Amino acid sequence: VRPVESGGGLVQPGGSLRLSCIASGFTFSSYALRWYRQGPGKERELVAGIGSAGGVRSYADSTKGRFTISRDNAKNTAYLQMNSLKPEDTAVYYCYARNYANEYWGQGTQVTVSS
Repeated sequence: VRPVESGGGLVQPGGSLRLSCIASGFTFSSYALRWYRQGPGKERELVAGIGSAGGVRSYADSTKGRFTISRDNAKNTAYLQMNSLKPEDTAVYYCYARNYANEYWGQGTQVTVSS
């Protein structure tokens, strides 16, 4: 039981990617979702978060205005739309689901921003 991320890859600076986080084995709609990332030699950091119903969203200062988090509870899927990507966005991106009783981490998807 864990979320599964997809959509990572290699992209040039200024490009876009959309990450997906598909959940199974738990009641997705009752969990808040967050995206984290961990760059080479760096600590894991929070990128964006969204409430269980999708009405509350938050972003790290470094991604505000460029990244958009969303979710479709009917599809048990969360998304991270990433625009205007920079080399410093290179990292493994993780999906994290949490409610009052449980938490789940995905295995991560690699995003590399390079020319």
